[in-house]
Amino acid sequence: MSCNIFKRILRLNASARVFSTGPPPATRSPYRYLRTLALGGSVAVTGYTLGAVYPHPYITFISPRPAPAPPDPESPQSIEYIVALEQSLQSLPLLTSLRAQPDADEWYETRPYATYAEELRVNSLTAGALRGPGKLALPPLVRARRDESEAVVVVHVGRGVCGHDGIIHGGLLATILDESLARTAIINLPEKIGVTANLSINYRAPTFADQFIVVRISLIDKAGRKSKVIGKVEDLKGNVLVEAHATFVQPKYAHLLKSKAVQQMMGHPEPAKPTPVLLPPPPPKA
Repeated sequence: MSCNIFKRILRLNASARVFSTGPPPATRSPYRYLRTLALGGSVAVTGYTLGAVYPHPYITFISPRPAPAPPDPESPQSIEYIVALEQSLQSLPLLTSLRAQPDADEWYETRPYATYAEELRVNSLTAGALRGPGKLALPPLVRARRDESEAVVVVHVGRGVCGHDGIIHGGLLATILDESLARTAIINLPEKIGVTANLSINYRAPTFADQFIVVRISLIDKAGRKSKVIGKVEDLKGNVLVEAHATFVQPKYAHLLKSKAVQQMMGHPEPAKPTPVLLPPPPPKA
């Protein structure tokens, strides 16, 4: 039955075309289809090429590019890389702007771990195990107020300290925040010795590898053996990546700890200088 109905519909359509007074349907040129196909192909190829050369950060998050393992930190290539990275650090527009501010004399710069004793450095997490190209290639650069009420810390994070490939491990960001916050908090304690009592962190956005990140710290309270600080991690564009607040306390056994080593680890306040504090050259290989 359905077959008979279909045949009737076909006959009606045929008779309608016979008695139609409208103009005949226009025939499309086959070249029009070729032009459309060529245009679509050109757009696709251009989009793919631009995406490969300048990928959106979230594309690298979904499908990161392959990267080699961190190299030997003592190799000539590594030393050359560190020297070039130090030059990039010193020429960052952020640092140039901060050094040119009207209140620049109220700040000083220092490099934590730069003068840290070797026998202590080798057993340190951030100055030893995590130090080197592809990881934490440079000692942090700290720019702090002379009254120690706030500080700006610039750190480079490499590809070898990721959780998800291409994304810095959240635990490493917590470590960087802990040490950066600790510096401001501990300097404001009576004996300049302290430990982390509480650290609360909120991750706001992925932190991509192979970039400089900025930690901004502010002292919010200090009383006796306790100090409280807040901080955040930003990229160089000012996007907030992580936020944190912490409490540090001076232990009752503070007098038993090596305060000189702690000061070397945090970086000594430098006197006012017309030139920035540079990374010391690497020692010659034995």
